[in-house]
Amino acid sequence: MHLAAAAASLTGLSVGDALGAPFEMKPAMADGAVFEPPPAPWRWTDDTEMACTLFEALRRDGRVDQDRLAVAFAERWSADRGYGRGAVSLLADIRAGVPWRSAAGALFSGRGSAGNGAAMRVAPLGAFFRADPDLAAREAVLSAEVTHRHPEGVAGAVAVALAAAHAAGDRPAGTPSLLRQVLHHLPPSDVRDGIARATRIAPDTDPREAATDLGNGSHALAQDTVPFALWVAAVHLEDYPAALEACVRAGGDVDSVCAIAGGVVAARVGTAGIPSEWIGAREPLPEWLQRP
Repeated sequence: MHLAAAAASLTGLSVGDALGAPFEMKPAMADGAVFEPPPAPWRWTDDTEMACTLFEALRRDGRVDQDRLAVAFAERWSADRGYGRGAVSLLADIRAGVPWRSAAGALFSGRGSAGNGAAMRVAPLGAFFRADPDLAAREAVLSAEVTHRHPEGVAGAVAVALAAAHAAGDRPAGTPSLLRQVLHHLPPSDVRDGIARATRIAPDTDPREAATDLGNGSHALAQDTVPFALWVAAVHLEDYPAALEACVRAGGDVDSVCAIAGGVVAARVGTAGIPSEWIGAREPLPEWLQRP
């Protein structure tokens, strides 16, 4: 277990989420446009709130206890953090006493959620289990199932956790090596197909062009978000600012894409690789996370 790597990934995730939030669902940047971070302070969203809860669960239990995690998600849910309607309904039901398996399974006419929510919060888990990618994949499934019962929603979480585990470990990385390491563990899915396409996109491709093929999260689905976010992370695995700029340039669900890419890249470069002024601009993380 590597709590320090998970903490660095959480910092990268939260800074990415908070930096990306003002750009959420805006169009791709125009040719020649200069990227500028938004004015401080940067307020984080549901991506960070849920990631903090997952990090705290790992710090406490050393693994994913689904029952305790579901209750913690529901208890810490804040209505002003930008949760989607499905998540609001789910967490309100769990808070009211509905068993999480029933609540999560009932979403979307019983199909479960294929959204990107399980993926956007999971990078710190991958970094935590960096020594054992197979274990990271299994624990990512458990973390996802609490809210996302659809196979694509689960696959998105597994893919991000694997990317963070490999990024944090002493393994060959970059494009397409990191993406192929992820593919090695993934079952058939649209998420897997998207990542396979990402391995064939050259690293010097304009991120807007890559997002046209892979998706930029504009549908808020795992298969529409994770392949592009991981392509960005693989291309910029040693350059956190460049990774976030690439996400912003592509438009779409920018906060979630930045959270995923930022969490994976930070698992590689640590907090030292994140501009200190960006960490300072990000709203402080929840007070309950600071308590031992």
